[in-house]
Amino acid sequence: MSIKGPLAGKNILVTGGTGSLGKTLIRRLLSYEMGEPESITVFSRDEGKQHQMMVNYQTSNDEALKEKFFAKVKFRIGDVRDVASLMPAVMQSQVIINTAALKQVPSCEYFPAEAVKTNILGAMNIVGCISDHNTSVETVVCISTDKAAKPVNVMGMTKAVQERVFLQGSFLCPKTRFVAVRYGNVLASRGSVIPLFHELINAGKDLTITDARMTRFLLSLDDSVNLIFGAINSGKTGDLYIPKVPAARMTDLAEVLIGERDIKWVETEIRPGEKLHEILISEDEGRRAFVRDGFYVIPSSLPEIVGDNTPDAEPLNMEYSSSTDIMSKDQLHALLEKNGLLLESVDYKNDDELIR
Repeated sequence: MSIKGPLAGKNILVTGGTGSLGKTLIRRLLSYEMGEPESITVFSRDEGKQHQMMVNYQTSNDEALKEKFFAKVKFRIGDVRDVASLMPAVMQSQVIINTAALKQVPSCEYFPAEAVKTNILGAMNIVGCISDHNTSVETVVCISTDKAAKPVNVMGMTKAVQERVFLQGSFLCPKTRFVAVRYGNVLASRGSVIPLFHELINAGKDLTITDARMTRFLLSLDDSVNLIFGAINSGKTGDLYIPKVPAARMTDLAEVLIGERDIKWVETEIRPGEKLHEILISEDEGRRAFVRDGFYVIPSSLPEIVGDNTPDAEPLNMEYSSSTDIMSKDQLHALLEKNGLLLESVDYKNDDELIR
């Protein structure tokens, strides 16, 4: 018997599906908690990571999960930059979750044109494929970042434009619902601070912090997927979903991970494009933001999109920054322990990604 839910019977396309978020998203989709999909297509340009994902499921001890994976998951080599490779995948889908991104802040600073190609032109290509070919796509989810709020770096600027590109899709493709999610630092995702700190500790080296004042939101990969599912469940076109997230000082994170080891943290210098604090909702956006189903939601600023769906709810009326409501070290330790991220609890393989 198929399991009912908003994704039941849907052909789902996950662009950039071999990244840290994509892998967790695929696993959760295969739990059928959102319904049993007809198919899940992993679309990415790295055949090596696609092969490794397949091997990981082939060697899994979870026979039920393995059976679901090989019954439901398909792979396509392609790039959101390339319309010719993207179009067939889009045309066969009802739901698109766009996790493809150039997301490393320094890389985007040094190669801004490449960030534009993936983060902006890639989004334009998805919208164009839907608009030009009158496809059956029902829902598109844009994965954005805190850096899109009051952007000061190329990564944030391109993601802010990506949000608007998908918003424009609401005009160009009125039969398709476009929703977005925005969140900050994901615990232990590829290229993030925790794997770097683990690597330095294992090597017996001091931990480097670019500025001692720095704070960050801390969100698990599963919480990131919960946010995506929340937007799919109840989001209206043009809505931007934001999680309620704990925040921490990077110095506290370093000290909790170091524990009793004879290692210290040292301050270096802030990297190109790096912010001291993450901002998930700007002060201007806070005048429109409200709470729905445990998430902050920012409706579109365009009245043609909002229509009669103006929320009857108290607005946030403030900026939402990682500089406020900082966790204590004990709370931070508990969060890391809950997510298996204290150094003695983790194991690494496959490009330094955490294996739970």
